[in-house]
Amino acid sequence: MTTFERIKNLADNQKISLQKVAIDIGLSENAIYGWKTRKPKGEDLAKIADYFDVSVDYLLGRDTTEPENQTVDLAELANKPKDFDWGSVLSVGGKPIPEEDKEIIRRLFAHKLSD
Repeated sequence: MTTFERIKNLADNQKISLQKVAIDIGLSENAIYGWKTRKPKGEDLAKIADYFDVSVDYLLGRDTTEPENQTVDLAELANKPKDFDWGSVLSVGGKPIPEEDKEIIRRLFAHKLSD
């Protein structure tokens, strides 16, 4: 499987177009399609890896371990200290969760825990 095919599979699994992925990480709309015939730059691969939370080695085919979706217990997350790195477990469309949304999640699930 090529690097392009791995990226395409990751996008398909999340029901995201390659154009959206490219735009979200700051590339031109059809940049990823160009990788069918040419090799991507390392810095672009790193952006893709971060976006999908996989390793560059996975994208390059050196690590064939399929990325796994990890479940997150939001009630447990709500009890984490305020300085907890939410980006390590949650994102929205590959982007960090805004601080105000984190506080809403904290309050919502802290309330559920007290029931």
